[in-house]
Amino acid sequence: MMESRWIDVSASAVQLRALSWGPDDGPIALCLHGFPDTAYGFRKLAPHLVAAGYRVIAPFMRGYVPSSIPTDGSYHIGAVMADALAVRAACDPTDADIVIGHDWGAIAATGLAALPGSPFVKAVVMSVPPSAALRPRVGKPLANRRRLLGLLPRQFVRSWYISYFQLPFLPERSSSWIVPLLWRRWSPGYNAAEDLRHVDAAIGSADRWRAALGTYRATIRNTRPPARYAELHPRWLEPPRLPTLYLHGDDDGCMTPEFTPWVRDVLPSGSGVAIVEHAGHFLQLEQPDVVGRLIVDFLSATTSS
Repeated sequence: MMESRWIDVSASAVQLRALSWGPDDGPIALCLHGFPDTAYGFRKLAPHLVAAGYRVIAPFMRGYVPSSIPTDGSYHIGAVMADALAVRAACDPTDADIVIGHDWGAIAATGLAALPGSPFVKAVVMSVPPSAALRPRVGKPLANRRRLLGLLPRQFVRSWYISYFQLPFLPERSSSWIVPLLWRRWSPGYNAAEDLRHVDAAIGSADRWRAALGTYRATIRNTRPPARYAELHPRWLEPPRLPTLYLHGDDDGCMTPEFTPWVRDVLPSGSGVAIVEHAGHFLQLEQPDVVGRLIVDFLSATTSS
């Protein structure tokens, strides 16, 4: 396995630590993880990006060890986006940097790809479709909108844990059983033993688990973010402006791949969509060679392709 290095970044109200693979210069591939995962979730994808000439930088989300718990208590998507921008700014950015996001990181990457004047040139979004793709679009045939709406009840059942996380007291006592359960259901057949060790180290303690739940609670309860994140925060609801590659595992037990056809409708020219076979939610860990090839091919293509 390729050796990694540590990078320390002071961001707004939080100290962030990031893993880095590859050279000390060249364009950045900023990789944003989700739940229940860590920056180590990109360890198998990193060699493919490094071979393509990128510096891979993967920060641990605010609240996840070894990053700190934010002093402002914000776990809004706007805060996650601000952290990502701070990491990039601290790492000798270039005009060819790209952002890759998975799960919550996918939502943040969507927001960064929708940002006017985004400092990135391309985005890769994995396992969670852009929010704009899940809203019926005016002007589309009624049958198309009905098919989309017909998928939502089953997705709500899959997403039971989101409602559970809004309850008082019980979720705080659930990390020991719910994390391995989600990995088993979301990526059936994948041996997650190593990943579960990383997750336990990152959010296994009571205060860090509460921080991990914070992103779900801030998003579902739609609380107002601190003023410093207010401009960034609503961007995750918008369609990407950057050329974006969307990838989804065909056996994803978290988010159904059936939403994928609607993603095409909200992506700009130069974008792409692919369903990865024999992969669940954590597709970059389950099929790193396939995912790596798809990403590198997308990054090397011209935006007019």
